[in-house]
Amino acid sequence: MQPTGDIALIGLAVMGQNLILNMNDHGFTVVAYNRTIEKVDHFLANEARGTKVLGAHSIAEMVAKLKRPRRVMLLVKAGKPVDDFIEQLLPHLESGDIIIDGGNSLFEDTNRRQHYVESKGLLYIGTGVSGGEEGARHGPSIMPGGSPAAWPHVKPILQAVAAKVEDGTPCCDWVGEQGAGHYVKMVHNGIEYGDMQLICEAYNLMKQGLGMSTDEMHSVFAEWNQGELDSYLIEITRDILAHKDADGTPLVDNILDTAGQKGTGKWTVINSQDLGIPITLIAEAVYARCVSALKDERVKAARKLKGPRPTLGSIASNPEKKKAFIQDIQSALYASKITSYAQGYMLMRAAAQQYKWNLNYGGIALMWRGGCIIRSRFLGKIKAAYDARPKLPNLLLDDYFRAEIKKAQKGWRNVVATAAKKGIPAPAFSTALAFYDQYRSAILPANLLQAQRDYFGAHTYERVDKPRGEFFHTNWTGRGGTTSSSTYNV
Repeated sequence: MQPTGDIALIGLAVMGQNLILNMNDHGFTVVAYNRTIEKVDHFLANEARGTKVLGAHSIAEMVAKLKRPRRVMLLVKAGKPVDDFIEQLLPHLESGDIIIDGGNSLFEDTNRRQHYVESKGLLYIGTGVSGGEEGARHGPSIMPGGSPAAWPHVKPILQAVAAKVEDGTPCCDWVGEQGAGHYVKMVHNGIEYGDMQLICEAYNLMKQGLGMSTDEMHSVFAEWNQGELDSYLIEITRDILAHKDADGTPLVDNILDTAGQKGTGKWTVINSQDLGIPITLIAEAVYARCVSALKDERVKAARKLKGPRPTLGSIASNPEKKKAFIQDIQSALYASKITSYAQGYMLMRAAAQQYKWNLNYGGIALMWRGGCIIRSRFLGKIKAAYDARPKLPNLLLDDYFRAEIKKAQKGWRNVVATAAKKGIPAPAFSTALAFYDQYRSAILPANLLQAQRDYFGAHTYERVDKPRGEFFHTNWTGRGGTTSSSTYNV
């Protein structure tokens, strides 16, 4: 019997099931497989009932149902499960067949796996898939990278099921070789951490500082979602604030204030340190989750560590001042968001140089424009910036974003200063402003820092009156010698 399967998908958790149904809706015949065979039968009898989806009870059966070149997509937990399935697949696949990892794998693992799979004569793709359950079912953002020869064979499927922007362009295109696709997804997730933290700080300033009810805050986020902050995360925040628990109280108030994380934000920060790129806002967002996890310690500390009362009574009691401060919070959120994306793009530029990838920065903004968690109107402006200047060194230097920061800056500074004076934690707002001020400073106090390094470690320094690249050492105490340490940057 002639094989009819266009693609196989391994992993029948919610994301896998929804992506299969999405592929089926677009006319592709999908072979479904799961390590727990009962899940295959249950899926076929329920969610996939009445579709063209085929089931398989073994790897051999799954591969036998696929057209050549065989395309097998993994949607399993990152790490060892991916390696285990690759080993199970290799004996059943032939030269030119394609393995696709659609999970949240570390890009360095994808680099390794591509090299290994290609050594066996097969092709490999590591692709980021973003959008959660809804995105998988109705159109995610898809960020593929890996073996270039594999792209023509998977392009029709991935672009068909991906989200589309207004003109029908799919939020999916080839990112680059090796782990480039998973790298871009990793940065996406890091930016997502930052966006979420910024929104939480805006919420906290309104709740703790201004004493606003969830219904009032719901109205504010609903209004924000009609303007420059229009995005998926603002939209769901609006909806969360309107949701009531069984007893009629706001559900969000009954949720414990300890945040979890799966590690992609941490990976982004670690890689930024390897490349020497200051993604300070994403780092602060990761650490904010870590601080939130110290719930028991924070409760005890709250009884002993004193500071200002975190309330803005004089502002909250004056309708005009309150309205103006809410506008300032919006400005702080918007300006900090611009700074966060500028840092994320700085990181991708450094990675492209380090790993020899040819990344299309406008194309990445387009892939993030729909389907993914950070999708927003704002990304259209980023695409336009990089389409106009593909070698733009920093998003903050784009004319549009420079003007937007200028408009937002007064409110941004007022929010950060007010939060600091009133003891309301706003670490992401604060670090974004600090980075902005550092980046626009022609002179920083690192001359003193470098003198300190030379004093205690003979690490040398450059001089303002000499060409860059010439290094000098001073015998600061008169007791040292003339020998200096080697000059290097980690």
